[in-house]
Amino acid sequence: MRALAAEFLATGLLLAVVVGSGIMGDRLSGGNVAVALLANSLATGAGLVALILTFGPASGAHLNPVVTLAAAATGGIGWRQVPGYVTAQIAGGFGGVVLAHAMFGLPAFVASAHERSGFAQALAEAVATACLVLVVLSCGRHRPTATPFAVAAMVCAGYWFTSSTSFANPAVTLARAATDTFAGIRAVDVPAFVGAQLVGAAAAVLVFRWLLVPGERR
Repeated sequence: MRALAAEFLATGLLLAVVVGSGIMGDRLSGGNVAVALLANSLATGAGLVALILTFGPASGAHLNPVVTLAAAATGGIGWRQVPGYVTAQIAGGFGGVVLAHAMFGLPAFVASAHERSGFAQALAEAVATACLVLVVLSCGRHRPTATPFAVAAMVCAGYWFTSSTSFANPAVTLARAATDTFAGIRAVDVPAFVGAQLVGAAAAVLVFRWLLVPGERR
């Protein structure tokens, strides 16, 4: 229960950072999307470092269903733990949206009208997720103390080198459909994003097993 509570709180706070910094950046940027995205990405990266360092001892600070699935696939956690982790992450994500909206005087949930569709963005999500999961798996195995910083760096980079701005997280994607702010995504676009994220995570696990843990039994 402590691990599930940690995943709920950490994912909720991550969404509060993502959505809240998106709102603040959008309001202060005077319509300059690049400035708003810069603020959003830097805040998200900083928040990730703090959250992983804080909640890592309690749950591993996955904050992400595909990270949990990848951890189970590589022996990091038991498969029986996966449903609880994923449920806590999704619930925490929606709680974080409510918290961010409350801090900025917005309704608890507002369906997003922000279009994020097309093959290019789905491909971007697959690439972003594969990169993120590879970083988590490799650093977690070989350089665990560097993991929070490597994950934050990868996420910050993903904001800028992918056309989708690197959601790379099904819980984050689902929750961001409930905010009609800078960070939002239309509900109709969510399935393609989540599907691409699952594909990217599966590819990352295969690459990790083949390339980064030579000599281990497959």
